[in-house]
Amino acid sequence: MRADAMRRRGAILATARRLFSEHGGDMPLESIAQESGVGIATLYRNFASREELVLAVTADTVEQILSAVEECRGRLDVDAALAWDALLDRLVCMELGALTDAFASWDADRSPDGARELQERARLALEELLDELVRRGAVRGGLSALEVIVAVATVTRVQHEPIRLAAPEVQGHLVEAFRAWSRGVGPGAS
Repeated sequence: MRADAMRRRGAILATARRLFSEHGGDMPLESIAQESGVGIATLYRNFASREELVLAVTADTVEQILSAVEECRGRLDVDAALAWDALLDRLVCMELGALTDAFASWDADRSPDGARELQERARLALEELLDELVRRGAVRGGLSALEVIVAVATVTRVQHEPIRLAAPEVQGHLVEAFRAWSRGVGPGAS
């Protein structure tokens, strides 16, 4: 693929991810094309359908999660607790919760081909990392990859503007509460 075609594809993907996170998965493809600075025909040359575009956004998100997991794994020997903190921070920055509305309509029968397999890759990689983090005493036992992703997605869900303005610090407080709970500190941590 030519460099300019790769840049256009990357711009479409980044814009789709942002717009899906802001407006949900029903965002008109014409709007994604326009915001990307390309025509609708260019979008369709890169992604033949909405399903293909959603799958590409999913794959990109999974790759980011896998990259964060590998980065954490590379820091374990230095300080496992700090590696865990850095992983949580990266996952929060991905705004996984913002994408939940875009993917909420998926079920086992209607998810794009390959999406479940991609998600399973990330889950398994995170499970293996959690096992190592537990072994090193950085997180409590019994914490699952699904719990981590659901917690991060819950904390990073897009809130309506009045709520964001009324409680701008709440996301940070919730992240810290999850961080403490994941270490086995505080209420409900056993």
